[in-house]
Amino acid sequence: MQAALRSTVAAVGLMLAIPAQAALSPAEQKMIAAVDADHDRSVALLEKLVNQNSGSLNLAGVEAVGAMVRPELEALGFTVVWKPMAQTKRAGHIIATHWGKSGTTKMLLIGHLDTVFEPDSPFQKFVREGDKAQGPGAGDDKGGMVVMLAALRAMQAAGTLKDANIEVVLTGDEEDTGDPIDIARGDLIAAGKRADVALEFEGLAVENGADMGSIARRSSNSWTVTTRGKSGHSSGIFSASAGDGAIYELARIVATFRKELPEPNLTFNVGLIGGGQSADLDAGGVRIAATGKTNIIPSIAIARGDFRTLSQEQTDRVVAKMNTIVAAHAPGTGATILFDQGYPPMAPTSGNRALLAKLNVINTDLKLAKMPELDPLKRGAGDIAFVAADTDGLVGLGPSSQGDHAPGETVDLASIKRQAKRAAILMSRLAGEAGKK
Repeated sequence: MQAALRSTVAAVGLMLAIPAQAALSPAEQKMIAAVDADHDRSVALLEKLVNQNSGSLNLAGVEAVGAMVRPELEALGFTVVWKPMAQTKRAGHIIATHWGKSGTTKMLLIGHLDTVFEPDSPFQKFVREGDKAQGPGAGDDKGGMVVMLAALRAMQAAGTLKDANIEVVLTGDEEDTGDPIDIARGDLIAAGKRADVALEFEGLAVENGADMGSIARRSSNSWTVTTRGKSGHSSGIFSASAGDGAIYELARIVATFRKELPEPNLTFNVGLIGGGQSADLDAGGVRIAATGKTNIIPSIAIARGDFRTLSQEQTDRVVAKMNTIVAAHAPGTGATILFDQGYPPMAPTSGNRALLAKLNVINTDLKLAKMPELDPLKRGAGDIAFVAADTDGLVGLGPSSQGDHAPGETVDLASIKRQAKRAAILMSRLAGEAGKK
C-alpha cells in the first residue's frame, strides 16, 4: 500500500515538474484558418513574382519585384520605403516598418528580392504541377517573401499584428552583393541594432523528411594570393641565383593551406589559379590571362579561393594562419595575400537556441514534429549574418525547396502553409513579450 502510494506521489510530482504545454489560443486558431483560406492567393502572388525576372544585375527587374511587394506590405499597415543603391551598382532595397505597442519585442524580418537567374537564363517561368512548382526564385527567395506576407496577413486577420513592432528589410542584391559592403548592408545592419530578434525567411531545410531548425550560418570570405619569382632560363631553376619561381611558390602555399588549415566547421577552396611569364586577373576576379613557355621560370602566379567559418574568432584565426603560411617564402620568391571578408558568420548562440526552443513549443501545439538543429555546414552564407552580432536570430522560415540556384528550382507549395503558420504564431507570441532594447 505504501509502495503504491509512493509510486502515485512520484508520478504526480513528475507531472508537475513537466511544464504544461500551451494550447493554441483563439487568435492562433484564427491564424491557422487564415493561412489555409489564403493559400490560393499566396500561390498566385508567388507566380506573379517568379514570372518577373529579378537577377541581381537586372536592376529594373529587381525594382519591379519590389514594386509588387510594396502594396502587399502597405495594405498591412507598414510604412514602406524603396532605398536605391546606385552607389553599389545594384537596384535597391525595400525597408518597411510597423510600430505597435511600446516596450515589446522588436522583430526584424529578412528576405531578398533578387535571384541568381539573370535575363539571359533559359529558366524564366513559373510552372505548377500539383503541390510543386518550378521557377527562378520559387524557393529562394520569392517563396520566402510569400511565406512572410502570408504570416503577416494571418496576424492581421487574428488581430495580433496591430501591436507588433516589426521592421522588414528585403535586399535587392543578396545573391550578388554590391560594393562597398558597408553601404550595401548599412540599412540592414542599422535595423539589426534596433531589433531584439531577427527572423530570416530563406528556405526551410529538410533532412530525411524532417523539417530542421537553423540557428547558424557560416561566413563567406574570399582570398587572393599573388606570388613573384625571378624570371630566367629554366635550366637555372632552384639555384641560389634563380630561386624556385612563382608557380612553385604558389604550389607550396596552396599545399600548406591543405595541410595546416583544416579544423572543425572550416572549409576552404582554391577556385582559380594561373601563372607564367605574365598573369593578369580580370576586374571581376573570375578570369586569369596567363602566358609562358616551358623553358622560362615563371615570374608571377595568382590563385583565388574562399573560406567559410562559423564564428568571427575562427575567421580571425584562419586569416592569421594563412598570413603566416604566405610569409614563409621559398628561396628567390615573394608573395602577398589579400582578403575580402564578405558575409560574416552567424554563430550558434544560446539566444538563437532559445528562439528555436520557442518554435518547437509551437510545433508541439500544432502537432508537428520538433525541429532538430541543422548542421551549419549544410547552410550557406546569408544576410542575417550581418545582424547576428547584435541580435538573436532564426534562419529558414521560408518554404522547402529543391535545386535552388539551378534550372529546375522547385518549391513545395504545401510547405508555404506550414511555414506561414509557424511564423505567424511565433511572431504573435514574441510580440507579447517585453523587448530587450
